[in-house]
Amino acid sequence: MNGSLVEQLPAWGAVAALAVLLLVALSGAAADGLLTARAEGRRGGGFAPVAETARLLRQRPRGTVAADTLLRKVGVVGLPVAAALKIAVLPVGAWVVSDLAVGLVWFNTMDVMVWALVWLAGWGPNSVQSLVGAYRFLALALAYELPLMFALTAPAVAAGSLRMADIVAAQDGLWFVVWMPVAFLVFCAAVLAFSLQGPFTAPLSPDIAGGVLAELSGAERLLLLAGRYTLLAAGAGFGVALFLGGGAGPGLPDWAWFLVKTLALLWLLLAVRRRIPALRPEQLMAPAWVVGLPLVLLQVLVVAVVAVVGKG
Repeated sequence: MNGSLVEQLPAWGAVAALAVLLLVALSGAAADGLLTARAEGRRGGGFAPVAETARLLRQRPRGTVAADTLLRKVGVVGLPVAAALKIAVLPVGAWVVSDLAVGLVWFNTMDVMVWALVWLAGWGPNSVQSLVGAYRFLALALAYELPLMFALTAPAVAAGSLRMADIVAAQDGLWFVVWMPVAFLVFCAAVLAFSLQGPFTAPLSPDIAGGVLAELSGAERLLLLAGRYTLLAAGAGFGVALFLGGGAGPGLPDWAWFLVKTLALLWLLLAVRRRIPALRPEQLMAPAWVVGLPLVLLQVLVVAVVAVVGKG
């Protein structure tokens, strides 16, 4: 990428970006299926997402008494939509759908929107299990959101901008992950949390019959499951842009490097999360606020000092 210049895509670019998001999310789901099959000693796990999609599309929808159907549908459909809105400001190499001056704030806004969407998906069915799952997600979000906000602050301070293209350009010669490891690790943990991936699966726990998923069936269940992986894919893409130099790399076009890095980070997150036991909200709050938050604040302080000295 040349400086911080990016090319804003026309209307068809939004469709292309959405298609890429879906392909990356499908890759993540397939990788997850393979890892699960390997752990259970089975074969063919990579086709599990296709088989599950076919099964859910054939499944008859079911409902609950006095359900708020509109709110349930808004929550379920909203998750993949929030992921698509996140990537609207994400530079894929030199291309971006919407080059907002506050792109980083937009990403965080969509993350907070996920809070409401998961809660609506749990509230709408009028079921105890799904509502408990929704409140568990809010408890997890309270634990991870503040550390995430400061983790996002670090690359913004270093680049002196909230524009995603400027943050990518500021990593020319040295990726931010090298001198912002704490912010990167906190960001990766938050990506797993807002995409409802392990170890942050308490809202979907078997002890509450699947929680938010308990009363969902057919296409609605498929959309919520797809939303998990699209959010994970979007988070991996932002991790590449914020900490791993975006599309920087030798030999390949910048968009190709961006996709390679995104897939690598996505698969790494899936592999790592399987090695960590599930955490209940009360188990996460103290480590997040007593350990993670002070460390990431110290990280921001170091970045601010380096940025001021560098300008001086």
